Amino acid sequence: MNKTTTTLNPPAPSRPENPRLAQWKEAREVFPIYLALAKQQENDIPFPQAKRNLPEKPDTDLFTQVHEWLDAMDQKVMAHQLRHLLQMTTLNASENSLRALIRRHLRKPKKSNPDRDKIDFLLVQYFALCAPAKIYHKQIELDDVAQVMQSVLGEVDPAPLDWCAPLEKMILALRAFRGLREILKTNFIEEGRKVKEGAGGMFYDPAALLAFIRFNFLLRRTLIELMHADLIAIRSGVDQLQSAGVRTIDCHHAGLLGGEPLSKIRKIADEWKQPFQKEYTERTVSQAFENLLGLRTDLEQAIQKATAGFATKGSPKGPAEALKPTASAKKVPSTPDGTNAKAKGASEAPPGKSEPPGALDFENCMEQIWEQLIATPPSRGRSMTTVKIGGARILMSSWEVTAFVSEDGPSAEDLRRAVVARVLVAAAMESAKETGNATSLDRATSMARVEVTRLQERVDVAKQAKDTEAAVNLGISTKRLLSTLDEAEKM
Repeated sequence: MNKTTTTLNPPAPSRPENPRLAQWKEAREVFPIYLALAKQQENDIPFPQAKRNLPEKPDTDLFTQVHEWLDAMDQKVMAHQLRHLLQMTTLNASENSLRALIRRHLRKPKKSNPDRDKIDFLLVQYFALCAPAKIYHKQIELDDVAQVMQSVLGEVDPAPLDWCAPLEKMILALRAFRGLREILKTNFIEEGRKVKEGAGGMFYDPAALLAFIRFNFLLRRTLIELMHADLIAIRSGVDQLQSAGVRTIDCHHAGLLGGEPLSKIRKIADEWKQPFQKEYTERTVSQAFENLLGLRTDLEQAIQKATAGFATKGSPKGPAEALKPTASAKKVPSTPDGTNAKAKGASEAPPGKSEPPGALDFENCMEQIWEQLIATPPSRGRSMTTVKIGGARILMSSWEVTAFVSEDGPSAEDLRRAVVARVLVAAAMESAKETGNATSLDRATSMARVEVTRLQERVDVAKQAKDTEAAVNLGISTKRLLSTLDEAEKM
């Protein structure tokens, strides 16, 4: 196997550009990310506040100073620090900045292992940001990755490489997993790392980069989907136990003390973070997921104990039956014009009338999503982040699921509305394909455009309030809605 270093040449601009100006343009794109990294690491920044907004045309001293500082920062920043920054701030939502950062690292003639790990992360981050919504719902192929990454990698032949076959084998195995515990019995993260490290310089072959992007994205998507299935099961279990009058449970499987209050368990589930933000290995990720599964085991055992207690006392039904979600617990949204959707729907639709999938109203769609996320028994181990409305299948991100099942407030309401608008357009598209009638699609796209305008305003509000997490999440959800609208308008 030839493991000589391959230096990838990113696509050249459509017309010749002064090399010095091109370098400066790239430096201006990535400069805010490096400033944020320096602040995050509490490193000295050799630029006073007044000079951190770089001019379009630099003098020689500034050009040299900026590039020397960027090079120095590259030596200090590790992949996990970059990952944490981009996943926790609005910098993640900038395609131009991510693209410039990737190209900066790819052009290095000599790349260290930390450089490789940063490139590995940045490529899949860019793919996740730029991939159209329609391919989020299917088994992604190399052709899909090549199309999305063309602006970064140029024209790449997506034909699979023989030495990347182990990645393909693991991707096929991913489809069979029905629970987080199943996947933790494997060593997927470590095996993927071994393939990457064994590639040497061939890792930078454009076709190999496509294979790693696809593997990383599908593995991460599967882990997150299965993780949220367990989180939803935990929240449901807390509800059941609280309804049964239980206030504390033994949580030794999760590494906690006995007699933990249920309010604490709910808080743990609501604030659970993906175990990918720190420097992670197979061991640290597995440990985080094992703690989550231990918490679910503790809740299931507490429910069994409570149910047995009910049976001993002759109660006609146990806590699980007593606490099935009811319609009164559901969140009732407002329609795009601000009126109450339930009241409006009651006045316009005759009792018992069932509308076709393409003609779902806002409230009906909201309730169907809610019911699929909450009412489906989580013990089946199925992913709870894919919902099916009408003929459409929608993959919901972790923060969108959380907005439905555990959070409230302006940001959660905005996310729910973004999802509902996306679902309505997707369902209307499927209906139009089946029936040839685009009336429902016209209505759905009109409503969605109103939502996009409102959501873009809400993103700006979140940014001004320095609520970076809300701004990033809303920004990406809005982008996915726009992508679905673009698809609908091409029909």
